[in-house]
Amino acid sequence: MNAREREQLLQTLKSRFEANMPRHPGLAWAAIAARLDADRKALDSLHEMERSGGEPDVVGLGEGEGRALFCDCSAESPSGRRSLCFDREALESRKENRPVGSAAEVAAAMGVELLTEAQYRELQQLGEFDLKTSSWLATPNEMRRLGGALFGDRRFGRVFVYHNGAQSYYAARGFRGLLRI
Repeated sequence: MNAREREQLLQTLKSRFEANMPRHPGLAWAAIAARLDADRKALDSLHEMERSGGEPDVVGLGEGEGRALFCDCSAESPSGRRSLCFDREALESRKENRPVGSAAEVAAAMGVELLTEAQYRELQQLGEFDLKTSSWLATPNEMRRLGGALFGDRRFGRVFVYHNGAQSYYAARGFRGLLRI
């Protein structure tokens, strides 16, 4: 990312932060900007989140760790991160009609985490997300060993978390990333 792209990203993040204060009550942009200035790798991750349609924004501070939490806050699952199965094992298990990649690998390459079920439910307290799409979620190892994976969405005014075969993929399913700064 060059200096112009960096400044444009910071301005986009600042504007989004200021337009959505209920997502991060009591936090000031100056404190977030200072963290970003000190962590160039985080800026690269945020750039990828933005580039792929995630519209990242601060959703609070990590309890007990004092780190700012950025999460994809796009209304629907980020458009540039859809049609992915869950992880590498799931991708390798597909013999036909393989997707281009996996949510877990794309998240790792971006330097972000998949949201847990609890984090997804917390995000849904800040707005209504995934009304037409769904998002893969971090999945407990015991479920993953049995071939399944979790995803969530919001339908009928409620948040639902479901399971699916980890090798499945859909044009309307992506993932939301979480970045700790």
